[in-house]
Amino acid sequence: GQYYAVQTLRQLFVHSGNDSWRVAGVQVSDYPSMPLRGTVEGFYGQPWTHAERLDQMDFYGDVKANTYVYAPKDDPYHRDKWRDPYPADKLAELGELVDRATANHVRFTFAVSPGESVCYSDPADREALKDKLQALYDLGTRAFSIPLDDINYTRWNCEADQAAYGEAGAAAAGKAQVDLLNDVQRTFVATHEGTWPLQMVPTEYYNNSESPYKRALREALDPAVEVMWTGVDVVPAQITEEEAEQAAKVFGRKVFLWDNYPVNDFGNTSGRLLLAPYDKREPGLSDHLSGIVANPMNQPFASKVAVFGAADFTWNDRAYDPRQNWRNAMSYLAGGDREATEALLVFGDLEHMAPTFGATPWQPQAPDLARRTAEFWKEWDEGDRTGAVSALRSYATAVRQAPAIIRGGAVQKGFATDAAPWLDATALWGEAMVTMLDALAARQTGDEETSDRLLAESNDLQRQARAVRVDPPRNSWGAVQPKVGDGVLDTFLLQADLRLQLWDSTGGAQNLAPQGTASASSVELDLDRLAPRHVNDGNMETRWASGYTDDAWVQIELAAPTKVAAVTLAWEGACAAEYAVQTSQDGVSWKTVSTQRPSSCGNDAVRLTADEAVRYVRMQGVERKTTWGYSIHEMGVYGTPAA
Repeated sequence: GQYYAVQTLRQLFVHSGNDSWRVAGVQVSDYPSMPLRGTVEGFYGQPWTHAERLDQMDFYGDVKANTYVYAPKDDPYHRDKWRDPYPADKLAELGELVDRATANHVRFTFAVSPGESVCYSDPADREALKDKLQALYDLGTRAFSIPLDDINYTRWNCEADQAAYGEAGAAAAGKAQVDLLNDVQRTFVATHEGTWPLQMVPTEYYNNSESPYKRALREALDPAVEVMWTGVDVVPAQITEEEAEQAAKVFGRKVFLWDNYPVNDFGNTSGRLLLAPYDKREPGLSDHLSGIVANPMNQPFASKVAVFGAADFTWNDRAYDPRQNWRNAMSYLAGGDREATEALLVFGDLEHMAPTFGATPWQPQAPDLARRTAEFWKEWDEGDRTGAVSALRSYATAVRQAPAIIRGGAVQKGFATDAAPWLDATALWGEAMVTMLDALAARQTGDEETSDRLLAESNDLQRQARAVRVDPPRNSWGAVQPKVGDGVLDTFLLQADLRLQLWDSTGGAQNLAPQGTASASSVELDLDRLAPRHVNDGNMETRWASGYTDDAWVQIELAAPTKVAAVTLAWEGACAAEYAVQTSQDGVSWKTVSTQRPSSCGNDAVRLTADEAVRYVRMQGVERKTTWGYSIHEMGVYGTPAA
């Protein structure tokens, strides 16, 4: 308590000049809403380095987090080789980490995950597990966890478990796990001085529905054991009091939330840093949870943005303000430097997208930039073109300058290292945006030659930005394109490009797809929510999805014959490895006007030669990238109606 009081006092001091500070007169009543607050290093892919973990312990002390769970999936001694003792050099590192955590009042929680090979009823395996825990206890560890997630509980690892617990299945697995966990809690944890209650991750960690497995845990698991839970999905769009209360009922105790944000180790996060604020967790969760640990990204310094919020939320969930906390997090990373804080907020807006395992992200991409570009086109179309360019160019300049400011020294160096490919790409995207706005301004004044030159320069900068790769990657995505404001920044540039190309055409840069009628060769499972009409409804939260064939297609019948200049496709995760854009005047005879082989699922802009008016535009699948069908959020058609 005294340690945290000092941290609060430190936070009250604010820079008022180069060497001056000020502090308000206050009376403080300050204590945490939740007893367990911090992170779980539980991602797949390259684990953090020892130096990065040491830095994290200092960071947790700063933000009054008190829990760190050591559970990196790709540490072989955590999972595959759980029976084997750590080598001496690794054990020494862990000892140093335990000491640094303790110095910051952080509970270093050692997790070992035996579920893939353990024989639950085997005394030798139980002793091997306790020996592993004892080695860390000897280093000063006083908190332990046994995760049993991401394993198959429909088969046994040994014949003895079949005899001890019956036919393999959910209920038998629950019984076997309870037997093991109770043994560890009662004969190891409870008999070792100073230990905290054992933690565990159940195999059914991702919902709150009743089941034979949960019933086995509820009825027989030692009441002292903490049970972790991720919400009503692996990556939930929200977590409510009602959901947490139901989870407490089915597990028979308050649950300990393993929050899979900002973790970026799954397919829908490919190419992404997740820098949106910690959000969509309902005030009042402290009544139903014993705590929250955020599962961070493979990038430890970039993870501090969301972890800063999780720590704030768990300290006082009812007073938590995500937008204010986001600014505070950026200020922390910037060491209080105002210019660097603003640069981080601009960059963070471009990395705001927070995907789920499903089709709909739970946080939108670039909300500030999206608002500004919408205002730009409104002012432009209403006639205030000079004012529109001036306002947006100022923000585009901030985008262009943000990477250099972030790398300028005020921001924690590790953040710039984590974000390096994204910063490289942002500098190019920002320059492309400034140049495109200058091209619009030049064309508005009648200087077509300068406008054409600037347009070509912007397009070249965009090609350079798309060529940037996260390489070598820390994640398991491979060398992919870093995504920067995708769906917003690139869409604006495409719209501006079309305005310039079709400058003398009435309505040439308007998306004509919403006025058309969509149809498709098939719909996944004949589900109405995946029907063709969703591909041109103007809503990025809906989508069309096909049946599971390579030759599936979706098309739009335009309201009038049109000279089509471009087609845009906003793909969901089930995209095409190859597809063709086809046009037709009658819906019977088709002409392939472009063949595309995108490197990743994202937003495609296909430029066409608008040499003849057509009535139909089709995406014709050639080869799927996944075993699913094709899935598109929105299909846009840009051109000039022949009339």
